[in-house]
Amino acid sequence: MSGSGYKWPAARHTESLWRTRNRVHLLENGEEFFASAFAAIARAQHEILIETFILFEDKVGLELHRLLVEAAQRGVRVEVTVDGYGSPGFSPEFLGALTTVGVHFRVFDPHHRLFGVRLHVFRRLHRKLLVIDGELAFVGGINFSADHLADFGPGAKQDYAIEVEGPIVADIRSFALAAIASDGTGESWQHPWQAAEASRAGGADALFLLRDNGRRQNAIEREYRDAILAARREVVIANAYFFPGYGFLHELRDAARRGVTVRLICQGEPDSQLASSAARSLYWHLLEAGVRIHEYCERPFHGKVAVVDDVWSTVGSSNLDPLSLSLNLEANVFVRDAAFARHLRERLDELQQRHCRPVDPAGIPRRRLWHKLTQPVVFHCVRHFPDWAGLLPAHTPKVALVQPPAGASTGEPP
Repeated sequence: MSGSGYKWPAARHTESLWRTRNRVHLLENGEEFFASAFAAIARAQHEILIETFILFEDKVGLELHRLLVEAAQRGVRVEVTVDGYGSPGFSPEFLGALTTVGVHFRVFDPHHRLFGVRLHVFRRLHRKLLVIDGELAFVGGINFSADHLADFGPGAKQDYAIEVEGPIVADIRSFALAAIASDGTGESWQHPWQAAEASRAGGADALFLLRDNGRRQNAIEREYRDAILAARREVVIANAYFFPGYGFLHELRDAARRGVTVRLICQGEPDSQLASSAARSLYWHLLEAGVRIHEYCERPFHGKVAVVDDVWSTVGSSNLDPLSLSLNLEANVFVRDAAFARHLRERLDELQQRHCRPVDPAGIPRRRLWHKLTQPVVFHCVRHFPDWAGLLPAHTPKVALVQPPAGASTGEPP
């Protein structure tokens, strides 16, 4: 661990995958993320790799569009993959301008609407990755859409991303290329067991982990749970959609009972009433063990971050709910660095103090007997619904490469 004599007790199953000598930088909300990401795209000389759940034709999407067209025109390889559910449609002009200059634009698992309803809501590409020239990468929960900017209004999302430089970027780029070359899931990708050669960029240890529906189904959740088990002083989790399994909840309760300060920041102004109700159904179970819960009430909370002992931290796309933990394709970066962890914790402390309300145990009605009998049944139904959905007749996700307009010259060399 950087900056302290305390050696974090690493999990054996991932220790060889951690990369040293990285620079890491926290980006809060669209204002910071778009400024850094767009500046990096404007500087790109060789390659731009993008994966995102949502890309809209709003002011953010149009600015990204402009930068990508310019990059392709100066000879940069540009690869973009969006999710077919999260990004439901684009105008012919938007796509045509990209593909005509040689941008490779892919849609993960696209499907037509049925009576105006988008189906195939499960097993979505929920990752948010950006890699520039194999030297700089961004990972987090922020999509390319204007609702991550404060001027969007009351519906603007509170969210986070991480900018990384150093050996960890080679892992992220390797995966992004493997996903492009396959079906978009990247399940065939093998995590390199040795770090690629790279110059020293900073002092942080970093780990890039995925959740997929192949060999890495539990990778992100397992790293979280190992950190909670190792916690000595404090666990701070800020997660938009919080409804993990009993094992995760049991470890949070155990940590609180052994004297670890456990703080949880959830949505107070939810963009999904179902998700909020599910999270609140767990409150009493956690509060009675000593977990402190706060609800963010300024605007919709969309973050997926955590800090443990001011040493270990994570930023990524994975919620702690059944969709992210059981079905969707996710990506997180985990960091062991005292300075980064302290900074993230300070940002969460300020968020809690200025914009959150504490959940008072006295304000939660005592559970009646019928609640105690029915709540476990409801919990299991909600928690295991994704697994049951996975038993339905499966389809193989497909990635559609958008073709240039007929007769257009792509600008690519013959």
